Amino acid sequence: MSEPTLFQGSTEPLAARMRPKTLELFLGQEHLLGPGKALGDLIRRGEVGSCIFWGPPGSGKTTLARIIANYTERHFEPFSAVTEGVARVREIIKEAEERLKYQGQGTILFCDEIHRFNKGQQDAFLPWVENGVITLIGATTENPSFELTSALLSRCRVFVLEPLKDEHIRTVIERALGGSGKGDEGRVLTEDAIALLVTHAQGDARRALNTLEAVLKHIKGSPSPIPRPASPEIVRQVLERPLPVYDKAGEQHFNLISALHKAVRGSDVDGALYWLARMLAGGEDPLYLARRLVRMSVEDIGLADPGALTVALAAKDAYHFLGSPEGELALAEATIYLATAPKSNRAYAAFGEAQAAAQAHPAEPVPLHIRNAPTPLMKGLGYGAGYRYAHDYDGAYTPQEYLPQVLRGAKWYTPADVGFEKTVKERIESWEKLKRDAGIE
Repeated sequence: MSEPTLFQGSTEPLAARMRPKTLELFLGQEHLLGPGKALGDLIRRGEVGSCIFWGPPGSGKTTLARIIANYTERHFEPFSAVTEGVARVREIIKEAEERLKYQGQGTILFCDEIHRFNKGQQDAFLPWVENGVITLIGATTENPSFELTSALLSRCRVFVLEPLKDEHIRTVIERALGGSGKGDEGRVLTEDAIALLVTHAQGDARRALNTLEAVLKHIKGSPSPIPRPASPEIVRQVLERPLPVYDKAGEQHFNLISALHKAVRGSDVDGALYWLARMLAGGEDPLYLARRLVRMSVEDIGLADPGALTVALAAKDAYHFLGSPEGELALAEATIYLATAPKSNRAYAAFGEAQAAAQAHPAEPVPLHIRNAPTPLMKGLGYGAGYRYAHDYDGAYTPQEYLPQVLRGAKWYTPADVGFEKTVKERIESWEKLKRDAGIE
């Protein structure tokens, strides 16, 4: 069995040494590179234009850009928006112009973390992308719709990369281990140890290789010999605590809160608890989550269970009082309550329709009979005339109109046949019958 790549004398980081140089060795992104897929066909024909690669860390953005340079026989110029600025861009452009003029070779300018550039800096690429001096390939972990200018996006195709699957990560690790496979005597890591590395990587090939490199260095440098194959316990000695994939300020934030909200709305209590736990583990502000739970209680449950709002507000107060970690249990209890409560968005929808009516009819006069009449003059003008005081009648109800003339007959709130709203619906139906009997429609 061959020795692991790490033990072969190079000072270059393992992740850099293991970078694939051909499409055949590239792992993942079959939806872009598979047979008949747009990006794969463009690369094989050598016709790739300026584009943006949007995907999580370690999904292959840099590697894919280098492969494109190889297939298209263009010069590859790496650039980081984190450490370099527009002045360096101008130098690269000048070199690219000379290379194109005197050597006939195009240049791929690979801008890593292009979202770190502000709008003005992004615009610096535009003329050179348009005249073909450079082919821009930008890499970003953030949603281009929010982070890149519309002018730049209109000149670049956006390709979305996905996290690598576990089988891809396993292949990456086994390649670095010299191709050692299951049942191979003398292999460096047990199957369980490799499985632990795969789980730890969370779809990030770079993270997998960096961790593997640390493990192999630990094995090689240990003062007392470590038996091969090394066990998961050896790997655990090296691993830092795995951090959930989460960005409180980026798209992950919005994706995860969307998942939590939709799981609650869909009455999936286990899914709701998972997304809540994911966000808390990622460092989300628990009070932000409490506010979102309050919103869910009024938007998706409403009057189907009026207690939902009380529970959500109580969870917010409990967290504020207890703090973490004890207060997080109150958020979990509220999440369970909301996910398992009857659902109705009828109040939410009704208020939206009422708001639309208020915008469409912003100046309708208040009917005279329900106007306030605190002075003799106002009473003389008919303010309050004909108003019937509800408490003077059986059931504290008497049929009369409360809407402006133009909106008479409008019905925005229709209760659902679930939970407490079923009772509300019965009340409204009884009042509507009384109105019909009184000749009011």
